[in-house]
Amino acid sequence: MRQRFIRLGIVAALLAGAGPALAQFGLPAVGQTLGGAADRLRGTLDEAASLVTRPLEDVAALADLRLERLDAFVRRNRNIVAMDANGSPARAHELLLLDPDPAALMLAEKSGYRLMEQGDLEGLGVGFARLETPAGVTLPDATRALQKLLPAKTVTADQIHFPGGQMGGQTVPATGAPAIPSPRGGTVGLIDGGVRPDARLSAQAGFATGAPRPNQHAQSIASLLGGAGVAHVFAADVYGADPAGGNALAIAKALGWMAQQRVPVVSISLVGPANPLLERAVAAAQARGMFVVAAVGNDGAASPLSYPASYRDVVAVTGVDGKGRVLFEAGRASHLDYAAPGADMTAVGLSGRVTLRGTSFAAPLVAARLAAYAGPGPGRSLTALDREAVAAGARAGRGILCNPCRKGI
Repeated sequence: MRQRFIRLGIVAALLAGAGPALAQFGLPAVGQTLGGAADRLRGTLDEAASLVTRPLEDVAALADLRLERLDAFVRRNRNIVAMDANGSPARAHELLLLDPDPAALMLAEKSGYRLMEQGDLEGLGVGFARLETPAGVTLPDATRALQKLLPAKTVTADQIHFPGGQMGGQTVPATGAPAIPSPRGGTVGLIDGGVRPDARLSAQAGFATGAPRPNQHAQSIASLLGGAGVAHVFAADVYGADPAGGNALAIAKALGWMAQQRVPVVSISLVGPANPLLERAVAAAQARGMFVVAAVGNDGAASPLSYPASYRDVVAVTGVDGKGRVLFEAGRASHLDYAAPGADMTAVGLSGRVTLRGTSFAAPLVAARLAAYAGPGPGRSLTALDREAVAAGARAGRGILCNPCRKGI
């Protein structure tokens, strides 16, 4: 019986997630038609139905679902997305070279790689180059060849990151007050999709084709930030209309922009594999005093480590339901700091109030509480959070924060 309810829950989550599925499986980009995007969405929904016909006996099944979902994503976007050497989706035909110098670039170009972009991550001082891979060479082979050619350099694919939560498909009018009175204050940066302008939005920038472009996932997170008392939001859209949006370079550029805006706390509810450029960007942002808060994802305890949550000193967040229980589908990171509401909650999306589930929606609540204490001396801010956190066992990290924060505005 329990397996049946779990399967039904996954069906509901996948089908209700049609909004984010559109964003991840190909909203029409420049030159594309809505019909093509609709075909991809129908395929996504068919896949969702087929995945849950098998018994879900343990968390290992969630890891299997993750692999099938990623495979389907790559198949549907094979002209612009490919698997990297570790089996993670990445931008096809492109590699990133860290700290490029003229000699390295010349050697790469002589070997068939074409320079597409070169620069520093503004605000962070991390140098990079985007290189187009030689024609007819797979992404893994091109990566290995360039790394062998430049053994002293760091070469990586530009892996794609995915949202870590789902929104219910049915909406209700967005009326009523927050569930708790929340004092206004604090500034939080949101790296996700685009959001609609409102009184809390201080600035917004785009780091993908067609960005900034409001999407349901980001809008719901912005609503939760408002409900948790955040006064000022800076939004960076790393998806736009690009099916290969959410890549590591876009997120790294967004972090650089946040650093330029002097945003003290940044919330990232996206999940992907380790990427050396993004790791460097996170470390550079932290060195400038920024807190980076990230969700651990929803692929279960048997899934690979989630990034950016697993990078050093990132505040890693899991989700709990209305009874304080850690979500069964919560992913894992190299460390876990806090838990916050990730189910039995609502927010105002693009078309009204929506129900939410996933660690995506826990991370911004921790960011909101951290922003309330942010200031000189990051250790003092975390100490204040520790005093506020309600202990709930090792699976909740150092405790649950913002437990009443279950209604965005």
